[in-house]
Amino acid sequence: MTTSVKICGLTTTDDVAAVAAAGARYAGLVFFAKSPRHLEIDQARTLALEIPEGVAKVALTVNADDATLDAITAQVPLDVLQLHGKESVERVQEVRARYGLPVMKAIGIADEADLAQISTYTQVADQLLIDAKPPKHADLPGGNGLAFDWRLLAGRRWATPWMLAGGLNPENVAEAIHLTGATQVDVSSGVESAPGVKNAKKIADFVQAATNPVPRF
Repeated sequence: MTTSVKICGLTTTDDVAAVAAAGARYAGLVFFAKSPRHLEIDQARTLALEIPEGVAKVALTVNADDATLDAITAQVPLDVLQLHGKESVERVQEVRARYGLPVMKAIGIADEADLAQISTYTQVADQLLIDAKPPKHADLPGGNGLAFDWRLLAGRRWATPWMLAGGLNPENVAEAIHLTGATQVDVSSGVESAPGVKNAKKIADFVQAATNPVPRF
């Protein structure tokens, strides 16, 4: 089965071109002011219109209220809403019903105790993004370049499609896929030359490594 790749945190039209050329399946646009990848709505609209057909446009938000989501969805053509904060099961249901878009819920993992919430959200989300839990007092809920112990996911399967994130890069993504069985992976800081600055070669290398996962040991 071919692995699908999401490149998150695009900020320029060159990023869009690199993602399309590499063959990524998802392009992530970040709406979170504390992130170096944050976009204003007009910037995001410009980028979204450049993303070619066949690449899903994903809006990453963090505990966004209806007014914020209303403004984003009214102006930016999107395929998926990614909720990357502490949104409750009820909030996920509300967002799905209000906007009629598939919802991807991010879940932070640090140890085995965190796995229980995955089953809870499989009942309400269209997809899950299983990410490394951010450190306490971190400004960003994701995109920190941190990984968790991928062996926690070994042999586990859920009915809802899920995506692996957290600390992935071109050098380790094949091993991560091998250990977890992930069929979808997400990367942001792992394909950057500086915070918020995507590197086209790293994007190409990541997609290549993810879609031809020969593990490195």
